[in-house]
Amino acid sequence: MAKILLVEDDQAFAGVVTDWLTNENHIVETCYDGTSALELLKSFGFDLLILDWQLPGLSGVELCKAYRALNGLSPVIMLTGLGDITDKTTGFDSGADDYVTKPCDLREISARIRALLRRPAKFDGEVLKVAHLSLNSDSRVVEVAGKKVELLPKEVALLEFFMRHPDRVFNQDAILAHVWTSESDVGPETVRTWIKRLRKKIDVDDKSLIQTIYGVGYKLNSES
Repeated sequence: MAKILLVEDDQAFAGVVTDWLTNENHIVETCYDGTSALELLKSFGFDLLILDWQLPGLSGVELCKAYRALNGLSPVIMLTGLGDITDKTTGFDSGADDYVTKPCDLREISARIRALLRRPAKFDGEVLKVAHLSLNSDSRVVEVAGKKVELLPKEVALLEFFMRHPDRVFNQDAILAHVWTSESDVGPETVRTWIKRLRKKIDVDDKSLIQTIYGVGYKLNSES
């Protein structure tokens, strides 16, 4: 699972890509112009960006440059038409990590996303492992101390976020920004409620893996 920002002015195509990636368990936020996307990037975190080359307002290249200027580090995939292919060096110089040429097979987009999101130090194949937890990022199977547990989709999304960033403290706003979309009617109580539910399913003793750092936020301890 990743939280992805898709910036594409062809709304029909954007809808197709969004549905495809949502079915692959990603959280997808969609913008139709570069200016609105930049404002979103100033307030919300994303694991990966997919930017169309030709956009109203800021172009994909301009948006990528602006994102990197904000110290944005997430991978960027550019969607380009056949006519843009000779300008790839411009895109790479702006901070893009990869390209997909339109028209494209949606399976190719998925493959490029998987390649960019891979974290060899944290992955065993496609399985995340932290302490007594394991999570298969493809099948969404979660195991606690070797036993499968049933989690709701949002619980899996929340757990995967923590497992990708073990031992890092996140405040409630950061968690909301990474696991929920900007249109969601949520607040700090939402985070507390879902973490409480998740703890009941993943903890094996009285000491919770998801630690509350009072006055700051939460972190997932990498050692049980």
